[in-house]
Amino acid sequence: MDGYRKDYVMDQYSFSIPQNIKYGINSLLSIPDTFKEKSLERVLIISDRILEELGFVQKVSSILRDANIEVACYLDVEPNPSIETVQAAVEIYKSFEAEGIVALGGGSPMDVAKSVGVLAAYGGEIVDYEGAHKVPGPIVPLVAIPTTAGTGSEVTAFSVITDKKRNYKLTVFSYELIPTCAILDPAMIMSLPAGVAASTGMDALVHAVEAYLSLAASPFTNAMAQKAIELIGTNIRSFVANRKDEDAASAMMSASTFAGIAFAWARLGNVHAMAHPLGGFYNVAHGVANAILLPVVLEYNALADKGKYEKIYECLTGKRTQSFESRMLVEAIKKLNADLNIPATLTQVGVDDKKIVEMAEDAMKSGNILVNPRQSTLEDIIELYHQAL
Repeated sequence: MDGYRKDYVMDQYSFSIPQNIKYGINSLLSIPDTFKEKSLERVLIISDRILEELGFVQKVSSILRDANIEVACYLDVEPNPSIETVQAAVEIYKSFEAEGIVALGGGSPMDVAKSVGVLAAYGGEIVDYEGAHKVPGPIVPLVAIPTTAGTGSEVTAFSVITDKKRNYKLTVFSYELIPTCAILDPAMIMSLPAGVAASTGMDALVHAVEAYLSLAASPFTNAMAQKAIELIGTNIRSFVANRKDEDAASAMMSASTFAGIAFAWARLGNVHAMAHPLGGFYNVAHGVANAILLPVVLEYNALADKGKYEKIYECLTGKRTQSFESRMLVEAIKKLNADLNIPATLTQVGVDDKKIVEMAEDAMKSGNILVNPRQSTLEDIIELYHQAL
């Protein structure tokens, strides 16, 4: 038990939950509340064409219009959204004279919405706010509605945007970016394709695992991360097998948000530092990149483990063992990836070794490297990419 003591006895830590979170089937109907409370009448919905085709954009628009709120839409958000996309959405916001934003979708629409919220409030270009704590104050009112159980963006302080000129994913980090309200309606994720359910679910798992192992973890983030790991371990296979399983969908929606809250305050680690360049250079889906990298980085970090690996293993598998070894967790993650039909290597998703040094250099710029439990050099990251190939 000595290995756990440091997780729960710390010199100091702090946290806050600076937003409203509404959960449950049909909680979608509460969308207008935040805007009505602030006497706002014009709202921009930021989403994508797939959600338009599925009828989700129309559903949200109707709820707002029925509450006498005027609506405009920006629906051209792409995976790994770009600076150009953010700027196009800002122009729509300004020309419509919007007063608030609804972010509808996964991480990409939410990343764009947060950046638009910054520029609508303070002007300039999003690169002006790259880095930590450069947003001077509150952004415009933002209601976030996740349609995937994975990114946790509805409760996080990050916006990740692709700078095509640099082949780089820039990050804006400020607690001002946390949406005013998050609406968690499990019905919104019950139409996901199996592949998206799998990759976004693994993204949530990586959030929880990395937050739990982070050097910046606290008793608060540990509690959120552990519950997320437990819910995902118990439900992700069922959810991917049948997205109409309401119990599994509800559990995954909760797990994603708990994991998001955990990493909003504990940060992440090498997996995420390395995953972002894979999106920038090879357009690998973020959840897939995370899932492939997780067992590789876990194996690397095992040298720094002080008992947390066993706890993760127990939460994820529901099994207790008298003779735990770190490789058991690594193998459990590999088995989960295989069960969910996620590729085992980066080669399988079109990555080669030509850009590894450049990707490693980008990864080293991430603040997540600093809170990874095992210290890492550029050479370490290069070697981890080679192992993941």
